[in-house]
Amino acid sequence: MTVRIGVEEEFHIVEVETGRLAPRADAVLKGLPEYAFTTELQQAAVETNSGVHETLADLYDDVTGARRRLDAAANAHGLAVVAAGTVPLARAEDTRPTPGRRYRRMVDDYRMVADEQLICGTHVHVDVPDRDLAVRVMCEVSPWLHALLALSASSPFWANTDTGYASWRTMVWQRWPTAGPPGCFADAAEYDAVVQGLVRSGVISDVGMIYYDIRPSAHQQTLELRICDACPRAETVVLIAGLFRALVTDARARLAAAEPPACPGRHEWLRAAAWRAARSGLEGALIDPGTRREAPAAQVVRGLLGRVRPALEAAGDWPTVLGLAERALADGSAAYRIRRTAHHDDLLACTDLAIAETRGEERPRPRRTAPARRVASPGQAAA
Repeated sequence: MTVRIGVEEEFHIVEVETGRLAPRADAVLKGLPEYAFTTELQQAAVETNSGVHETLADLYDDVTGARRRLDAAANAHGLAVVAAGTVPLARAEDTRPTPGRRYRRMVDDYRMVADEQLICGTHVHVDVPDRDLAVRVMCEVSPWLHALLALSASSPFWANTDTGYASWRTMVWQRWPTAGPPGCFADAAEYDAVVQGLVRSGVISDVGMIYYDIRPSAHQQTLELRICDACPRAETVVLIAGLFRALVTDARARLAAAEPPACPGRHEWLRAAAWRAARSGLEGALIDPGTRREAPAAQVVRGLLGRVRPALEAAGDWPTVLGLAERALADGSAAYRIRRTAHHDDLLACTDLAIAETRGEERPRPRRTAPARRVASPGQAAA
């Protein structure tokens, strides 16, 4: 039986004319079903939750349908939504926290870390009903997650400035105390004991604040991928979901065959690999999980495809994922496309591009006005 998948996507809410954040989540979400559309820590962001699907085609239809509904709701207020790790003109003073006890505590406890939570991600859930197995699979697939981050990279700008990174969201996200690669655990009991210890320490308030790159869900029988930027193109979301499901399927097969684990329990290099992917995206080198040396991004991505091809073929996903991966490598990351737009135009045009891609359009719609928003401190494309 095909393993089921689902996706959570986070979106920035922006003013169309200025490209700045708009703290209007409550207005945008009014009338949309709560099970599929919800708030985030900051009022300038919202989240969609897909249904559970067996095929990538059904997932794509769900994701694009949710984007259309959200876009229409935002348009009714003169706003737009952007699926990207950051938006170039975002400023902390342009938004405010979402009301509620939990969010209020996060703002009070984490101060600027919470204030500057102006980032959005893509989360993928894959069914793994056995929680002990989910914990072991988590460790097995971790060496490849940075390649999925590179495919998603969409956040080169922060506060009007070119950061020099393809995913600055990753660098912002890693300031949370539980962000980054998880450790290796023998079973769910060991994992849960560590999580409860973190809660008891007072560093985090609840299990929902376990922000590892990958984690067993606390509420569903799934393994959840959390390392990726939000993706302007829905096709990239489908690509990452297909690859993550294949990684999980491949890991389960390897564990059943009692093959040696891919991860020996030392995760320092995983954090370094994520940094390399955040720095370079698809436009530079990544770390090859086999050699732990730098290699061209295309080589690492194609190595991942080769590793999980049997799982992709078994699910009927191979033609779709191969085609999407080759297109991603040919077109470059969203970060590359956004940075290229800034080079030829300005930062407002970058936001227009991300809005258009979020809508599934090839190019931005014409503007009535075009106020200049030049890059404050230009950076070079990531090497």
